[in-house]
Amino acid sequence: MIPEEEPRPRPAAGVFMIIGIIIVWSVLIASISDVVSRWPAFVQLLFYMIAGIVWILPLRPILRWSETGRWRADPPKP
Repeated sequence: MIPEEEPRPRPAAGVFMIIGIIIVWSVLIASISDVVSRWPAFVQLLFYMIAGIVWILPLRPILRWSETGRWRADPPKP
């Protein structure tokens, strides 16, 4: 029989942090949509493509923290 582990709070906290990032980023992008709508269509396309990718950048440290408890990766060993 495998002993059951107690649930760890870090993964749940990580999920809430990710959801928070998505909400904050969405509100930020939506709040400047009036300005962006005045730009040429091609520039708007580029802006929204970049904005749709940039929010992913902070996810890696959050995922690492939720799994290991450390924000940064271990430095490579010589």
